[in-house]
Amino acid sequence: MQRLPGSQPFGSAPLAPMVSQPNVLQPYGPPPTSAQVTAQLAGMQISGAVAPAPPPSGLGYGPPTSLASASGSFPNSGLYGSYPQGQAPPLSQAQGHSGTQPPQRSAPLPASNFTPPASGVPRMPSMTGPPLPGQGFGGPPVSQPNHVSSPPPQALHPGTQMSGLPGPPPPMHSSQQPGYQLQQNGSFGPARGPQPNYGSPYPAAPTFGSQPGPPQPLPPKRLDPDAIPSPIQVIEDDRNNRGSEPFVTGVRGQVPPLVTTNFLVKDQGNASPRYIRCTSYNIPCTSDMAKQAQVPLAAVIKPLARLPPEEALPYVVDHGESGPLRCNRCKAYMCPFMQFIEGGRRFQCCFCSCINDVPPQYFQHLDHTGKRVDAYDRPELSLGSYEFLATVDYCKNNKFPSPPAFIFMIDVSYNAIRSGLVRLLCEELKSLLDFLPREGGAEESAIRVGFVTYNKVLHFYNVKSSLAQPQMMVVSDVADMFVPLLDGFLVNVSESRAVITSLLDQIPEMFADTRETETVFAPVIQAGMEALKAAECAGKLFLFHTSLPIAEAPGKLKNRDDRKLINTDKEKTLFQPQTGAYQSLAKDCVAQGCCVDLFLFPNQYMDVATLSVVPQLTGGSVYKYTCFQVENDQERFLSDLRRDVQKVVGFDAVMRVRTSTGIRAVDFFGAFYMSNTTDVELAGLDGDKTVTVEFKHDDRLNEESGALLQCALLYTSCAGQRRLRIHNLALNCCTQLADLYRNCETDTLINYMAKFAYRGVLNSPVKNVRDSLITQCAQILACYRKNCASPSSAGQLILPECMKLLPVYLNCVLKSDVLQPGAEVTTDDRAYVRQLVTSMDVAETNVFFYPRLLPLTKSPIESTTEPPAVRASEERLSNGDIYLLENGLNLFLWVGASVQQGIVQSLFNISSFSQIPSGLSVLPVLDNPLSKKVRGLIDSLRAQRSRYMKLIVVKQEDKLEMLFKHFLVEDKSLNGGASYVDFLCHMHKEIRQLLS
Repeated sequence: MQRLPGSQPFGSAPLAPMVSQPNVLQPYGPPPTSAQVTAQLAGMQISGAVAPAPPPSGLGYGPPTSLASASGSFPNSGLYGSYPQGQAPPLSQAQGHSGTQPPQRSAPLPASNFTPPASGVPRMPSMTGPPLPGQGFGGPPVSQPNHVSSPPPQALHPGTQMSGLPGPPPPMHSSQQPGYQLQQNGSFGPARGPQPNYGSPYPAAPTFGSQPGPPQPLPPKRLDPDAIPSPIQVIEDDRNNRGSEPFVTGVRGQVPPLVTTNFLVKDQGNASPRYIRCTSYNIPCTSDMAKQAQVPLAAVIKPLARLPPEEALPYVVDHGESGPLRCNRCKAYMCPFMQFIEGGRRFQCCFCSCINDVPPQYFQHLDHTGKRVDAYDRPELSLGSYEFLATVDYCKNNKFPSPPAFIFMIDVSYNAIRSGLVRLLCEELKSLLDFLPREGGAEESAIRVGFVTYNKVLHFYNVKSSLAQPQMMVVSDVADMFVPLLDGFLVNVSESRAVITSLLDQIPEMFADTRETETVFAPVIQAGMEALKAAECAGKLFLFHTSLPIAEAPGKLKNRDDRKLINTDKEKTLFQPQTGAYQSLAKDCVAQGCCVDLFLFPNQYMDVATLSVVPQLTGGSVYKYTCFQVENDQERFLSDLRRDVQKVVGFDAVMRVRTSTGIRAVDFFGAFYMSNTTDVELAGLDGDKTVTVEFKHDDRLNEESGALLQCALLYTSCAGQRRLRIHNLALNCCTQLADLYRNCETDTLINYMAKFAYRGVLNSPVKNVRDSLITQCAQILACYRKNCASPSSAGQLILPECMKLLPVYLNCVLKSDVLQPGAEVTTDDRAYVRQLVTSMDVAETNVFFYPRLLPLTKSPIESTTEPPAVRASEERLSNGDIYLLENGLNLFLWVGASVQQGIVQSLFNISSFSQIPSGLSVLPVLDNPLSKKVRGLIDSLRAQRSRYMKLIVVKQEDKLEMLFKHFLVEDKSLNGGASYVDFLCHMHKEIRQLLS
């Protein structure tokens, strides 16, 4: 933690300078009312002269605001396809400016009460006797020279109101640390306690009789948005402080740089944060302490994460026929934390403490420190992440697996043919099949391919290399699905190139005149799985599907879309599958190692909640292109398809997370299946997917030994090789709550909380899910306030330094389409986003919930770096500028109405703002610096994300602006979501209720 200017070390935490706080409700009087809380936060003083401010409105804890009464914008209605009708209200004319740094001290207090000292910081006096009521014990007294002694506190009567009494403050507990606090004057700065007058260079707060007459009330004042914690500033500070040095993983319990910071990782014994990120890197030693803090203990694990080119892939270790060395009792794999004893002949397991013999072939002598002399030659003894080649014992039926297969299953019903999808897809596959994933230096991929088309019946194709033309076989008995051919269905691309090309040319022509509108769905997956089973291999099905499967067949669905269920107890049924058939189908797929990736092209309700069950449980992905049109959507679809086909996947995988004694994994979130309480089963796992694991205490932890996690993933590579990938991480343990709060990671916390809430909507009313999120956040912050912050007025909101963005990010989760949908968000959109977030990594949830807003004309045109972002609020927009906004799925270019004509000409090749076509999705390729810069930035943003973001150009005051404003998450949303400022006030009120 950075030390504040002028602070001095004290105990285990830096101590902020103490500053007097006039006009602040003192903590010793009766608890304030909610109106007083609001008034305090708004910078008012409660007295007869000033009416109390109303509580913040539109927090979304009651019914949504009506369109007539709401200020702000329409919610996102066309995030995933369609756009709202009607005109947007005009934007404010406020000049946009970058997020300013929260001030290092509170805003200047009235001159009559505060004069900054010339220099020096007051020292804290010692305190004798018990602490004052409500203050708690403050740890050992600290003697300081030259202080004025005070009357013993015993002389005070209990319940005496102590506003402004002279005397020493209580000493700061060793666990107390400065956080961030909201001052009464509306500013937000480093936390400071009340400062009585004891002869320090700081003048005191007025005592009784120090000034005549009652204190004058401050004028009513809205909380200044510039003075509350800014995500942009926090991100910028972390980039500046931690972006230049590599993150070396040798030290236990280090908090890594933020996900928004570009940094290199040097593995020196702990897994890179690209593989594992934790909500806290310092775990409470006891379950009581964990319950008190309410901070979830979780890890977001991305076992096959892609690394930047500068970082080496995990080393592959081959121990031959004996296989990897493991603990006999808990089965943990050899890692840098194992302790070798008895001259290297035995080792003690760091997870369960069992003593194991070292096999003769693995023996090595120890050096004078007790470390093996070959430690740095062996990845498993010196690195946090590495791979073992698995022996035949780790394979199904005790035989090594065959290389996996890809089966392309194409809907050829009327909708798919008419939209041009089938022709586009067949054309693309001809070239895409040359880019199947391959191992290391292999010349060609080992993956075999097969093809199926379907509507109400299924068509299998024999593309054996010896055939002159492909052969079609039709299976019309969809109730009893079987694969009509084995030989010639799954083939090597290079061998059957001519036959495959012929087939892909013929498919669009064969079905060009189809009138069949009905489709089946479950039998298609069944057929693909049976084909992999017959070939005795794992693999992936790529399904391209256009409509609700209403044809008579297993898995037939009905249209059950009902918006009237929103905000009722039955709303949860909209997220649940409408039949159990897909769960049992998914279970069979997982057993076979059959992963399903689903590409949906709906024109109306399709029941994504049910259709996504199989992809979700098999580790697959869902892509959705609402109202697909080739001319508008082909770039997005083809880009997603290319990336999906080419990405490296682990097949037929099982993952287990082991922990050292004291904690255990109790809950899991992500796209996978679990048949027991410990094994995460994944038919497929790619480099984008995460598994989130929550831990609970089952015993007391030890500060000295810390806590250990080991994630072991057993999988089949694209070449058919069985491997084990191991990730290890050591965390600190603490007995002081302040150490927990000092080592938390808010981005990971929000990732976990969003996933927890998004799973909650399957079983609970959405309102209850929202309320429980708010309660948990309030408990986390109230515990910090009560146990770690120095005593100060109840009128101040105090946040831990590393959690100061928790309220703004949590508010974004609460306002998201899953938990608070706008009128235009469809049931399918909500189900789609819900399953998408379930396996997102921390970087993806960070930008998804708090989008990036980049002004494009503020930085020099010749600059090649990304322009600094501004806060996601309408008041940051200048109508003379253009902005890019992205959240990982959507990309907008907002053009202000007063933008210079030269900029319009350079970007759009037209002469005026009014001529820019609404909803434009491609920028013209022009040979000028601004056009090149903006197009280059768009390409760069797309390259950072796992899905292609389609561009939408939005003009100020155009009807599309409603859609754009939905992403300005610091503002109040029209569907009842609170603004950041209002939510902060609400959160403060919740904390005070808990403390009182």
